[in-house]
Amino acid sequence: MAGIMRFKPLFDRVLVQRVVAETTSKGGIMLPEKSVGKMLQATVVAVGDGALDKKGRSIPVSVAVGDSVLLPEYGGTKIEVNNEEFHIFREADLLGKFAPAE
Repeated sequence: MAGIMRFKPLFDRVLVQRVVAETTSKGGIMLPEKSVGKMLQATVVAVGDGALDKKGRSIPVSVAVGDSVLLPEYGGTKIEVNNEEFHIFREADLLGKFAPAE
């Protein structure tokens, strides 16, 4: 992930890395890739400075690096760096943020 550390999204965009789906069941059975489905949870890797309002002031992004977020099923822009897959979304496209476990 060293190459991606120098990447900073513009404005209200958020760079995320999807959570990897489990490929084995709790009983140890290997699950086929198609049965696992697309993971909609991701970890925020980088955030932009925020969108600009009509007066040119920056509106800060409401997520931070390390936050766990819920993604829409479709959308975003996929990029690949050092054989790792990342996605860029506008902050408004993110569906929610998971609260940290207590």
